[in-house]
Amino acid sequence: MSSIFSKIIAQEIPSYKIAENAHFYAFLDIMPLCEGHTLVVPKKEVDQFFDIPAALLQELMVFAQPIAKAIEKSFNCKRVGIAAIGLEVPHAHLHLVPINSADDLNFTRPKLKPGPDALKKAQEKLLAALIH
Repeated sequence: MSSIFSKIIAQEIPSYKIAENAHFYAFLDIMPLCEGHTLVVPKKEVDQFFDIPAALLQELMVFAQPIAKAIEKSFNCKRVGIAAIGLEVPHAHLHLVPINSADDLNFTRPKLKPGPDALKKAQEKLLAALIH
């Protein structure tokens, strides 16, 4: 059975896409820790993050780098934190989260529930920052 991320990549479920190439897909988390929280997933469904083949794992970080830079430009943050937790969806993924403190990466705290307008605005900010 396909994961929800595979369905998003196949466009069976809509998403707020940030970037895509032959191997990866990046999109906004619809229940983010904070505005700009982005997920980067390999298109090939792999359950655990460190089961991603080494060459692809390296490419994932290179793919994520300009997205992280766009997050830094677009949202009020000191850094972009990264997390590969993987408990919520059995499809390896990397969280890119704008942070100002270590507590901003606390996945046990309540998530935001932005509406479509807020998600579209965040997407537009990131896409504009990726171009420049």
